[in-house]
Amino acid sequence: MYQPSPIARRVAAATVTLVLAAGAAACGPEDSKGGDSGSGAEGTPQKGGTLTVLNRNPQRDFDPARLYTSGGGNVPSLVFRTLTTRNREDGAEGAKVVPDLATDLGMPNEDATVWTYTLKEGLKYEDGTAITSADIKYGIERSFAPELSGGAPYLRDWLIGGADYQGPYKEKKGLDSIEVPDDRTIVFRLNKPEGEFPFLATQTQTTPVPKAKDTGTKYEEHPVSSGPYRVVSNENDGERLILERNPHWSAATDEERKAYPDRIDVRSGLDATVINQRLSASQGPDAAAVTTDTNLGPAELAKVGSDKKLAARVGTGHFGYTNYIAFNPEVKPFDDPKVRQAIAYAVDRTSVINAAGGSSLAEPATTFLPERDFFGHTPYDHFPAGKTGNAEKAKELLKEAGHEKGLTVTLTHSNAKDFQSSPEIATAIQAALKKAGITVKLQGLEDNDYSDTTHDAKRTPGFFLSRWGADWPSGGPFLAPIFDGRQIVRDGSNYNAAFLNDPEVNKEIDEINKLTDLKAAAARWGALDSKIGEKALTVPLFHPVYKRLYGESVKNVVISDWTGVLDVSQVAVK
Repeated sequence: MYQPSPIARRVAAATVTLVLAAGAAACGPEDSKGGDSGSGAEGTPQKGGTLTVLNRNPQRDFDPARLYTSGGGNVPSLVFRTLTTRNREDGAEGAKVVPDLATDLGMPNEDATVWTYTLKEGLKYEDGTAITSADIKYGIERSFAPELSGGAPYLRDWLIGGADYQGPYKEKKGLDSIEVPDDRTIVFRLNKPEGEFPFLATQTQTTPVPKAKDTGTKYEEHPVSSGPYRVVSNENDGERLILERNPHWSAATDEERKAYPDRIDVRSGLDATVINQRLSASQGPDAAAVTTDTNLGPAELAKVGSDKKLAARVGTGHFGYTNYIAFNPEVKPFDDPKVRQAIAYAVDRTSVINAAGGSSLAEPATTFLPERDFFGHTPYDHFPAGKTGNAEKAKELLKEAGHEKGLTVTLTHSNAKDFQSSPEIATAIQAALKKAGITVKLQGLEDNDYSDTTHDAKRTPGFFLSRWGADWPSGGPFLAPIFDGRQIVRDGSNYNAAFLNDPEVNKEIDEINKLTDLKAAAARWGALDSKIGEKALTVPLFHPVYKRLYGESVKNVVISDWTGVLDVSQVAVK
């Protein structure tokens, strides 16, 4: 997400959006994945009760076409089922893609340019009507409509004819590259090999939408549920969502969602301090409450550390996210690799980690890819700075670059108090570089201006703080948007700040994308990360860690490495 990769790109994050609901269901949450032991709060989870979600950010644009998610999202996955989804397990197991509406992960042709999916039998909407492959085709096509923009761009980029298609409201014919030979089969024809299409099929754009029930921009007010919960109330564009059970959802067709609570009440627009205070006190309904977007801060963690009962209610998560220094080599003196290398050597990661909230909230990074096998993480440290920086090596490189007396540069950062690209991080870097003879002037921008400036090719600073999150658990959506020269956007939102357009890098990205063996692909993503790292186009700083409280009545806490946050589809409150 992003900056977050538009999930993290637009998920910002690392915070994957959520939605939940409740009500009476004909089919209960039968466990088809091996028991009720859970991985969080003790006690056997039971069906019933109301789960409350306390968040800062509202669940806006609650339309599957407009959401930028992967894995089906968090709250969205309670209402919207997709062709595939994330495996609802703890840690690395949760970073695997598994079937959802489809019977498998899809059948590719020999070069992965054609993917065929077969739907499970017995799938139904909240009104009891059957879900068909034509509904999935229509749901995808409406995501191309300009008035329903906001979702991930991949289908537009990958589907033949997608780049020029304007959606079914303007073009009744639809996309020829999506075929539905019968009610349970859907075929996608791509303009290039994409071995990771099963990951893309987790995004909410593959949610079925019945054409007869489509109300355009008003669909978000009452989208037709294909999941275990349905929307009964959506106030102020997602500020408060009430979800109740979908009586026609069947656990027999859904191995992933537990759907324990009867009702889910999502309340947003709350202050972070208030959220953590309410979860800590755990009084009344707050005993059965969680948050999906609010971290504990350093001061709150200190309090938690002295209270064993409170500490037992903290969920720890890791999301594929890297905070880093970005360089624009089109701006002097950052056109000189030796200057970029000098800065990489001078960085004091210990002070950066402290500025980010301490080692409980941030892990030091020397690689762009996070330290998870599914990303293809390959350890490297091309410019070893140690824990506190190598000022002498930095001075040596500056001398070779003709800056024996040092130099002065400007570091652009956000003024947002987010412990990521904020003033605290910038100040830590400023102090470290001073030891190497580099005077750093700080340019703080308000959050929107910061995002607009750093992503505008005409205004991209030479030296700024940035961050990137994976659209799904793979090295591809991590490396390609930042380093693929064909993704440079000169007029629009650009994420390749280094303007790298290396034919060898571009070719290797294409070759990896052909692979349907994800383990083999991961190894090559890691090798490519190391190769790009030698160019010193970024300085990885840290990977964030999420620490989030939950109420004392919450059970079955599952936190996967796909999202890094508590999975609301697994939670029980009784």
